[in-house]
Amino acid sequence: MKNRIILGGGAIVFGLLIALGPQFLFRVCPVMGDMIMKCHWSAQAEIGVGALIAALGIAHIVFVNLKTRLGLTIGIFLSAVLALFIPHVLIGGCANHTMPCRKITFPAITVISILLLIGTALTTLHLARKKK
Repeated sequence: MKNRIILGGGAIVFGLLIALGPQFLFRVCPVMGDMIMKCHWSAQAEIGVGALIAALGIAHIVFVNLKTRLGLTIGIFLSAVLALFIPHVLIGGCANHTMPCRKITFPAITVISILLLIGTALTTLHLARKKK
């Protein structure tokens, strides 16, 4: 029970940070007229990934079956990998390294994603051992 709530609650919080952080807390570069930067699209993509992580966290709390929770944990792990890849590999951001997206937003997304990856990896190992 405690493990379900810890990982599920953490996934909800981290998912909401990934989804809403670039919009409100650690903002990406502002849209300048008709010119929309790549970091804006990265932030838009992170909304979907963060919402998915939060939804998987809710499901992790609700479901009791061990195999189901293991599958949800793997889903959270892969979603965290996607959240990490969006700003660094898939879409990217501004070319100038002094822009807010490069200095604040992307490092914050990176730290949140890595913490989520570590937490889900440890939970996956715990659930796999518990299954046996």
